[in-house]
Amino acid sequence: MCGISGFLTQAPAPPQAELEARLAAMNAAQRHRGPDDAGVWTDGVAGLAQARLAVIDLSPAGHQPMASADGQVQIVFNGEIYNFLELRAELEREGFAFRSRSDTEVIVNGYLRWGRDVFSKLRGMFAIAIWDRSQRRLVLARDRIGKKPLHYAWHDGTLLFASEIKAILTWPGFPRRADLTAIHHYLTLQFVPSPWTAFEGVHTLPPARTCSRSRRVPRVRAPPVHRHRCVTRGCPIRRRPGRGHARSSSPSSARSSTRPCACA
Repeated sequence: MCGISGFLTQAPAPPQAELEARLAAMNAAQRHRGPDDAGVWTDGVAGLAQARLAVIDLSPAGHQPMASADGQVQIVFNGEIYNFLELRAELEREGFAFRSRSDTEVIVNGYLRWGRDVFSKLRGMFAIAIWDRSQRRLVLARDRIGKKPLHYAWHDGTLLFASEIKAILTWPGFPRRADLTAIHHYLTLQFVPSPWTAFEGVHTLPPARTCSRSRRVPRVRAPPVHRHRCVTRGCPIRRRPGRGHARSSSPSSARSSTRPCACA
């Protein structure tokens, strides 16, 4: 697993060094999720951070945050895309070049080609954050059953997000108050349903949803990802594990012949 985090601010931004320090603090809170590598990026409006557990493409070419070839799109990604080789081949036929062997770069180029419709093409488990500099838009996305966690919050004109709530809590001045509605749900249901969390003002992005933010109020919507045919006709990944499932460059990952299907 990896840990992703970041922000999008509409408030007057602190100096670049301060923003990078805040991203580093968010990363440090999730370092246990990704001990192999860590990176931060910010342009003063948006910022992305990732603590990486290297699984596919163990080389430095798989480092995140990762930029598109033209630098207009930045991404952080937690998860694994089982059909990334098929999508890569399709993109290469359309003229896209690749600098790495990672599934992350496939998502980047897929976003350039298909926009947010790329999420409907992904078979796997994922939590993704994309900063589109040309549109000045932050897009968050989560897999079909919510295997990979993703939380977000709004504080003093800044949208914050992270794999774990503790990373959001590192942001200076963020209040730590219990959400009484969430506690009620927990005592009644024995779990906290989405979008509530134990902390007031912190929400969980529901499974099979995206959240986009530009210069307007954040919108959470259901993209085509939730209409994946495996919902009603069985999962093609599970039927064809050799072609669409669990590709890994990590020796420890290769030892496992099967993995849970993220869209089943």
